[in-house]
This record gives sequence, C-alpha cells and structure tokens, in this order.
Amino acid sequence: MKDEEILALLRDDKQEEAFRGLVKTYHQLIYWQVRRIVLSHEDADDVTQNVFMKVYKSIGQYKADAKLSTWLYRISYNEALNFIKKAAKEKHLSGSDYAVQAVENLAADTYFTGDEIDRKLQLAIATLPDKQRQVFLMRYYDDLPYEQISTILGTSVGGLKASYHHAAKKIEEYILIYD
Repeated sequence: MKDEEILALLRDDKQEEAFRGLVKTYHQLIYWQVRRIVLSHEDADDVTQNVFMKVYKSIGQYKADAKLSTWLYRISYNEALNFIKKAAKEKHLSGSDYAVQAVENLAADTYFTGDEIDRKLQLAIATLPDKQRQVFLMRYYDDLPYEQISTILGTSVGGLKASYHHAAKKIEEYILIYD
C-alpha cells in the first residue's frame, strides 16, 4: 500500500484499515531498522511490536508534516534506543558496552546469518558513540538521505555529514587494527 493510500484512509477516519496497510507496507523496514540497533532477533521482534503499538495509539494524530516513513523511523529509532538504555541499565552497562556485548552474543543467535567479517563490522559499529552509530546505520544500511536523517534525529545536515565521516573513519581504523 502506498503512503498516499494510507493517508487517504486516515483522512477518511479509517484508522484500522490505515494501520493494517501501514503494518503490511512498513513491518519489514521497521524490523530491520530496529534489528540493526538492538541486534538480537527476539529483541527486535519485541521492539517492533512496541513500535506498532505506539503507532496504533497515535496514528490518528499523524499530521503529515514529515513523510510517513520519517515519522515511523523516528518512532522506531526512539523505541530501539529506549530498549537499549533500559537493557543496559538493568545490566549496569553503558550503551556502547551493551552494544559490544550484543555483538558478542550474535554468534549464538540462530537468526544471524553473517560471517566473521559481518561480526567484525558489527563490533566496529558497536564501539562508535551513540550518535555516530545511529547516523552510520541510517545512512549505510538504510541509505537515507541526510535531510531525512536530520528530521528523524533533529540534527543539522552538516553535523550529520561530519558524524558519518567520523564513524566511517573509526570503523575503517577498527577493522584494520583487528584484522
């Protein structure tokens, strides 16, 4: 279902139908965005479910001041970060230490299909500061334009470009050092 169709259903007060179309259209995209942040399949499933529960509760309030996908990315980004903060706090870890631990657990994750190079890349990404990690994930994996990332994160485009550049350099250095 296209965004225009979903928005038309919302305008016609057909929230249930709009929500079903939204889930069908965006479930996989949201799942993978969340999965790249939380890494574990089970955690990504839980967070994705929370995202869609939050979307369901607030879908009638969507104002179309940003693209529908941007609105969804922002909600899923915030839910994934909240999940990490809560999980890290429960384990008395920083967000970065939690991310490194999550990468180390990937080897036991039956849903992880990557090889050693993928695991090394994930470890390099996990060592990045939170903002650089998020900018890198959105730009590298989701190929989002800086303008959309700027709307999602509430940061200037120039700052995002600098963050992405620093993240890419750090990842390159990490991989070269630990190769």
